[in-house]
Amino acid sequence: MLKQYYHEGAIEAGCDEAGRGCLAGSVYAAAVIFPADYVNDELNDSKQLTDRRRKMLREQIERDAVAWAVGIVTPEEIDKINILNASILAMHRALDQLKVRPEAIIVDGNKFKPYHDPQAKDGQTVPHTCVVKGDAKYLSIAAASILAKTYRDDYMDRLAEEYPQYDWKSNKGYPTKKHREAIKQHGITPYHRKSYNLLGDGQLELKFEF
Repeated sequence: MLKQYYHEGAIEAGCDEAGRGCLAGSVYAAAVIFPADYVNDELNDSKQLTDRRRKMLREQIERDAVAWAVGIVTPEEIDKINILNASILAMHRALDQLKVRPEAIIVDGNKFKPYHDPQAKDGQTVPHTCVVKGDAKYLSIAAASILAKTYRDDYMDRLAEEYPQYDWKSNKGYPTKKHREAIKQHGITPYHRKSYNLLGDGQLELKFEF
């Protein structure tokens, strides 16, 4: 069973992102605060769950959480500030939207930037802790991974209707062989991350399909 919290006695938000390694689409992140005594044996790293199970758990998370929110950073922003900064910015945007203000933050991975609570009068940062593989260790991070993943998948499914040739319904923007073959054949869309090595070799000049 996953742990309930890292910072004992604090209102703690767990954060995670989805879509860092994709060639197309926005990066999504989520922040979740659970009650201090919250227990859910079904929660786990979103990558270990089926799509059906993730969607069922999303309903539970949104029902049970004290607060939750999703933050988004666009492909254009990713190209300007790079994907690491974009992932952190998406988490900050999710934190900004929480209806309950966190006193501590736990983040999946090993990189984060100090978060300044916009509602804090003194401008101090909220204490944070990075946890490698945190989505498999803490309930709130696992929940954030599920929200980020499912909301981003829904977004990519909508984009797939606009650009069906890239197989985003299946690959969600990740660099599959079919996705890269479609880029070679059709060029790129407004949703592709132009700062990425979209073809995998960096040699072919890309055309734009708008």
